[in-house]
Amino acid sequence: MALIETQSLTLRYSPQVTALSELTVSVEPGIIGLVGANGAGKSTFIKILLGFLPPTTGRVAVLGLDPVAQGTLVRGRVGYMPENDCLPPDVSAAELVTHLGRISGLPRTAARERASETLRHVGLYEERYRAVGGYSTGMKQRVKLAQAMVHDPDLLLLDEPTNGLDPAGRDAMLELIHRIGTEFGISIVVCSHLLGEVERICTSLVAIDGGRLLRAASVSAMTNERRELAIEVAEGVDDRPDPTGILAERLTAEGLAVRREARALLVPLERDDVFDRILAAAADLTIPLHRLEQRRHRVAELFESAQPQTIAERGVSSAPVR
Repeated sequence: MALIETQSLTLRYSPQVTALSELTVSVEPGIIGLVGANGAGKSTFIKILLGFLPPTTGRVAVLGLDPVAQGTLVRGRVGYMPENDCLPPDVSAAELVTHLGRISGLPRTAARERASETLRHVGLYEERYRAVGGYSTGMKQRVKLAQAMVHDPDLLLLDEPTNGLDPAGRDAMLELIHRIGTEFGISIVVCSHLLGEVERICTSLVAIDGGRLLRAASVSAMTNERRELAIEVAEGVDDRPDPTGILAERLTAEGLAVRREARALLVPLERDDVFDRILAAAADLTIPLHRLEQRRHRVAELFESAQPQTIAERGVSSAPVR
């Protein structure tokens, strides 16, 4: 059974404002990145999955359930971490997570035990009796994650879970999400506009652009290797003004098609000896290399090349995400 299935899912806030348009996708269990720019329709999609917003047209199923007709059942099996800071400042994390566990249907004692266990999993066990208002942003994000997990859901919907965090905090949150998805066996949808982050931890991605499906596939399929080598010169070693440009000129003179992209040189793998010729040229010029590897597509390139066309015009695949 698919984790999430939609068929021609459309939601219009008004005749002039369409948040989602003809979204058809099938998502299998795992850690799934729901990616797109701010305003792409990601949060609207999550609200539809939770049964908070009925679609204008089309069908949607979550864990085989209809969130429109069976919203209570869906929310009993799904945990939701909202994007915005919505925590009451004058209660402790233990009180809050216990209370939300009881709302989810857990008996008092079970809710208290589950709250302590969940707060331990997210790294807040020692701080669980402190008022949430005194927490840092990272700690508040962990409380939001804990309340989403307290009732042992089958699916977590995390809306911008790294919002407001510094780089170290983002890394820690991503590691925590990855551990929950891999060790606890809970499927997770991570909604984010930061493509590089979700690319690191997700098994598959659903990319939305302007309310339409851009692509849905496994991360490996979206980041398949190109027939192209990426070359970067080591920084701070060579005192020549532009060693990257010097190397580019040499490779061009040898008949290789070289193009420059930021700090990297990109060379098509059109011949078997390309790799050896690059190494020989760098050695002859005494230019140290920092990186020489076959390039992979970046997920961000999906959006860089996207045009305001229909899915059919783009030829976008909506095959099930595996």
